[in-house]
Amino acid sequence: MRQILVVDDEIGIRELLSEILSDEGYDVRLAENAGAARAFRTQIRPDLVLLDIWMPDTDGITLLKEWASSGQLTMPVVMMSGHGTIDTAVEATRIGAYDFLEKPIALKKLLATVGRAISRGEQRPHAAAALAMLGRTPVIQELKQRLERIAAGRAAVLIQGAPGCAFEACARALHVPSNPWHVVDHGKQTVETPLDLLQAARGGTLFVRDVAEFSKLEQRGLQVLLSQADRYNVRVVCGATRPLSGLVAGGSYDDRVYQLLGATTIQLPLLRDQRDDIPELAGAMLNDLVEQKLVPSRHFSTAALNALRTHDWPGNFSELRSVVQTLANTAVGEQIALEEVQRALPQAAAPNAAASLQLDTPLRDARDAFERVYFEHHLAREGGNISRVADVVGLERTHLYRKLKHLGIKTSRKNEE
Repeated sequence: MRQILVVDDEIGIRELLSEILSDEGYDVRLAENAGAARAFRTQIRPDLVLLDIWMPDTDGITLLKEWASSGQLTMPVVMMSGHGTIDTAVEATRIGAYDFLEKPIALKKLLATVGRAISRGEQRPHAAAALAMLGRTPVIQELKQRLERIAAGRAAVLIQGAPGCAFEACARALHVPSNPWHVVDHGKQTVETPLDLLQAARGGTLFVRDVAEFSKLEQRGLQVLLSQADRYNVRVVCGATRPLSGLVAGGSYDDRVYQLLGATTIQLPLLRDQRDDIPELAGAMLNDLVEQKLVPSRHFSTAALNALRTHDWPGNFSELRSVVQTLANTAVGEQIALEEVQRALPQAAAPNAAASLQLDTPLRDARDAFERVYFEHHLAREGGNISRVADVVGLERTHLYRKLKHLGIKTSRKNEE
């Protein structure tokens, strides 16, 4: 049964919508304000949200922005208002709302909109939407700023990075969620049906995976896509796991295609370059699996998160996602323990982290980086037990807590003894 969350401060409207939608076979949940809706969304991902714009505590547009920025806008949202304007509807759509309903809402229009919105929600990949929250470290903030600067344009974009990087998540950051989204998985599609691909994405975004691996014939098909995209009002976003400039220089890539793509280029960081984000990213991936009811309720222990943080992640986001999914499916209990993470990772975390230390940084930064690796190694080895770590490293527990806080290493008071 599809679940719909109705958020409106007027009890009469909540009850009316609940009665209508329940009669149509939906599981309807009610929230009287943004606070209640926020709390509900933290626990459950509904199939659809009907969200009033004007509410006394926090307005619907602000709540929509919160969900979008935190990676929780993984379900379609239909805005409702009796005093809405075209500007308000446009802003809501830009943020990520699926549609806008004006009160009083006609029954036929309500049911048609709800049906379309839920159908669209079923087609959206939840993991990619969750990874719209790419992280918070400086390297990711810089990436997000770059994406925001070019999001409003329609020019083709080339996203370059190592295999396993978050290509699709970044491509979606350039996409208006309410518009068509189409993915080209194989180069042969650009040869066989290039104009059909553009028609499928008309008015929206066409994401082409790893154009660095395209043959000469497939490159010509890509050239057709790029040259005809404006006619279909389509933005073409391409991923590449190797620098195209090097392939052009080596003679294996068509310079004409590169010229059409290379004007706007995004370079993705490696996952190990945003190490401090890894615990939050792993938690978000795990929560997404739980929300989709693919696995039972699970959470990571502090020691397990520290072990994930110190791993080198040569496969980047794809490897992290694979490891999280394996742990979610194989964990013995509700809490995923350090030992389970160690069995799932192909190599020990500490040596990999030590090898990634940057030696061309100021002494203070290098010392902090080394100490972070050092303490995370001992926390992982001692299962997060602060008392045992303090004994091993020769520090008072109070001093150790201050040191860990300074280094940004999260601990749990449950593991003191």
